[in-house]
Amino acid sequence: MVPDVSTGSDTRGLIVYLFGPGRRDEHTDAHIVAAWDMAGAPDPGRDPEASYTLLAKRLDHHVDLRTRELGGKKPPQHVWHCPVRTAPGDRYLTDAEWAEVARRIVHATGIAPEGDEKACRWIAVRHAEDHIHIMATTVRADGRRPRTHRDGQRAQSECRKIEAEFGLRRLKSGDLTAPPTPTGAERAKAERQGQSVTARQWLREQAYAVAAAVHNEADYFTVLQSLGINLKTRLGPETGDVIGYSLAAPGDTNAAGEPVWYGGSKLAPDLSINRLRERLPDQRVADRPRYVADPTASWRHTTAAIHAARTVLDSGDDAAAQGHLAAFGDALYNIASATTGPHRAELRAAATAFNRARRSATRADHQAATALRKAAKELAYASGEPGGLAIALLFATVHLAQAAAKWHEQRGHEQKAAAAEEALRHLQAGYQQAAPPVLADLARRAPRTATASRYEQDVRAALPDHAARILADPTWTALTTTLAHAETAGHNPRRLLAELGTQRELDSAEHPAEVLTWRITAQPNQRTQAARSRSTISGTSSMSATPHSPATPVATRPEERSRHR
Repeated sequence: MVPDVSTGSDTRGLIVYLFGPGRRDEHTDAHIVAAWDMAGAPDPGRDPEASYTLLAKRLDHHVDLRTRELGGKKPPQHVWHCPVRTAPGDRYLTDAEWAEVARRIVHATGIAPEGDEKACRWIAVRHAEDHIHIMATTVRADGRRPRTHRDGQRAQSECRKIEAEFGLRRLKSGDLTAPPTPTGAERAKAERQGQSVTARQWLREQAYAVAAAVHNEADYFTVLQSLGINLKTRLGPETGDVIGYSLAAPGDTNAAGEPVWYGGSKLAPDLSINRLRERLPDQRVADRPRYVADPTASWRHTTAAIHAARTVLDSGDDAAAQGHLAAFGDALYNIASATTGPHRAELRAAATAFNRARRSATRADHQAATALRKAAKELAYASGEPGGLAIALLFATVHLAQAAAKWHEQRGHEQKAAAAEEALRHLQAGYQQAAPPVLADLARRAPRTATASRYEQDVRAALPDHAARILADPTWTALTTTLAHAETAGHNPRRLLAELGTQRELDSAEHPAEVLTWRITAQPNQRTQAARSRSTISGTSSMSATPHSPATPVATRPEERSRHR
């Protein structure tokens, strides 16, 4: 059961909508199921003599009292509106049951506490099988405003109790950090235009993808505009600094032909200008990632940072953990952008799904996650996908998403845990698409029997408790090839196995040889590092001096966009 609290100022307009045919003639048998006074509330749906004007006047009666006290001015946003909808698949409630739902919600939210004779006037209208609309004027009979602080959260809590008592589907509780949902009008508009998402949702995805790739606020606005997105900023009256911004999708206009604007915070809480600045500190162009002699560096750095993030989630520092979850959300966008192949679609879906898991009521320590965010941004400047190393990174994301779901679950963040689990399913699907060909190729290039036997002895010596499972793993042959590559790169196989085996436990791994394959793949080439070190000492820089622009964010290239032409 989903409540959705909002406020407005047009009493009669809302009443006309509730009892009218709907925007697409979807309203049927509109009638009042509950009210502050069922005998005194006229019902246009049941009484042909009743009128919208009369009902609006009666609802506004207390507001009129307050208006006289305020010298003719109505209180701002005095119309309280709360649609309540059952979940798909739930049974249809009777009018009597919906009446009980309405009374419990106005009580829980402070609109009309039970037994309070001076409470706000309200009505509950049913014009569909699966939902009602509760409407109230937020001025009491004594002229005071009701105590509606955190009314949305209180409505949610009451709905969880109602679900249990009515035998309905138990939904996840939220914490008011979810982005605004598209309105019915927005969804209808998208349907008319043949689009699968609304303009608000499309803009949100573009904003997240761009924020993940850029390094400062100026670049954020520049890249958004380069994608054809309309931008307007709000400046402070004294300083002239940007204090807010709004975006409009290309071609998305209202009836007057004007752009439909969405403020950053109306797209998502963490897309407000202040939240963006927390994770987009102003950086000079010279500080941006540059191509280096090793084109795999950005992939290795991101993999290492994701492994480190998993440790942070187990540290007990919730602020630091929340900062890493936000940075991981950015990383998923850049990984998807830098990835090629059919599994890219799954990575894009994972990035979108994880947006709900990247936020919580815990204030994030973004500074703690600087290493992960910086490493992830390097991927926006990377060229080419380095085969097995890209799979090693994908493998790391699977395990961090799994850890994120557990972290949220332990803290009672039900909706965030569900979102992390959804992202996990997409990442697992992407991994299952991408990994088998790479593992098969490694198995085909296995070293000679004598070399493989030597690696077997290394495994038995370095990881005696796991050796039997590793050697019986179907991917053992692929691991021998990976060990051969590591040895060529300057690593001691036995020492490397011992080191990686103690970084994290292997007991829970279904395929320990596969786990070790990707852990080893992500290790740096020691010979290359040594050579670069010598080159630096001799005065020869291994860094190119030419900065590069970030890769185009996920699903933002104009030729890929058909929704707003």
